[in-house]
Amino acid sequence: MSELTDKKAFICDMDGVIYHGNKLLDGVVDFVNWLTDENKKFVFLTNSSERSPRELGQKLKRLGLNVSKEHFYTSALATASFLKRQCPRGSAYVIGEAGLTNALYDAGFSMNDVNPDYVIVGETRTYNYEKIERAVHLVLKGAKLIGTNPDLTGPTEKGIVPATRALISPIELATGKQAYFIGKPNPLMLREARKMMDCASAETVIIGDRMDTDIVAGIESGIDTVLVLSGVTSKESMNEFPYIPTYVFNGVGDIIV
Repeated sequence: MSELTDKKAFICDMDGVIYHGNKLLDGVVDFVNWLTDENKKFVFLTNSSERSPRELGQKLKRLGLNVSKEHFYTSALATASFLKRQCPRGSAYVIGEAGLTNALYDAGFSMNDVNPDYVIVGETRTYNYEKIERAVHLVLKGAKLIGTNPDLTGPTEKGIVPATRALISPIELATGKQAYFIGKPNPLMLREARKMMDCASAETVIIGDRMDTDIVAGIESGIDTVLVLSGVTSKESMNEFPYIPTYVFNGVGDIIV
């Protein structure tokens, strides 16, 4: 355990690790206070593209945690950063929420539902057939298909809900085109998080609830991994994967016990 608690930098997933929807998980307050008291460097790294860092900070404040926006990095920001390098001042048709569109605007992109460079899909609660139809037509006309993350489902206080990969699948099936996904386990996300903290791989650990994104991202980046069973993965489903995390806990509070 000392090898884990002696780490200098902690990359923490949010959904299923810190909260479910609007419910803070057990042990989170003590864990975040420990990070602060021990002067640990930390980044909350989320595959969700719905909210901006400022909104995520405000959400945690409503739940009883004070974390400044500099400690957040989202798949929306990673997507905008990637596309800015690929196609400066490009345009996009977006199926997603404000966190994604605002990140794209800040990166110099414009919204375009006629002849965009990209069709970009993230989490959204306003998904409908009309948007799918428009996206299919634009991809068939040449727009490149981008997903903010490859998560098939996500945990909420009401249970499991569809996430980006589920939402983008009809577009892939109808067009025969495969989307490129930016979020974890794509190493772009972890590289950016480590750059924010300026720490070496050996000094860093990633904490997540998903074997197929958080844990494999850490393994492929040479970072120690912590799986918490407070999200979508159980002890039984963990054994379905051909790799294992470095540590397994019921929740983040158990890390500091």
